[in-house]
Amino acid sequence: QAALERTSHALPAPARRIVIPVCYEADCAPDLMEVAAMHRVEASEVVRLHSSAVYTVQFIGFSPGFAYLAGLPRRLETPRLERPRTRVPAGSIGLAGMQTGVYPRSTPGGWRIIGRTPLRMFDAARAEASTLALGDCVRFQPITRAEFADLSSEHA
Repeated sequence: QAALERTSHALPAPARRIVIPVCYEADCAPDLMEVAAMHRVEASEVVRLHSSAVYTVQFIGFSPGFAYLAGLPRRLETPRLERPRTRVPAGSIGLAGMQTGVYPRSTPGGWRIIGRTPLRMFDAARAEASTLALGDCVRFQPITRAEFADLSSEHA
């Protein structure tokens, strides 16, 4: 009860607006064409829909820094893979059900990968280890493979 009384007056931190650059090109998006076929649209429409939405960080879990983002356009609701991959590269952008998320490190995973960011989403050495926090508003900004390479070298 005492703890509740101390925290009940605390205001939540204001939501930050985070833009995440994403390369949706084939080598960064192994499931993009399948997702497009599943929804009977062109891959460019999947990219347009995914990158035009505003997402909210609802939960951080699965692995340190993995943010579950709500706000996926209903047209992109996508089932998980039947068989999870043994390795999903860090920075991969996935779809599962009505959520999208960014794999902060290389881990196994069953989400359908439609892109990849060069940003380091989790780094235990930083003061704020996770790039995303609960309540943050997130947008995805399409970038080219060349831009991905440039940003990768900046964040290495």
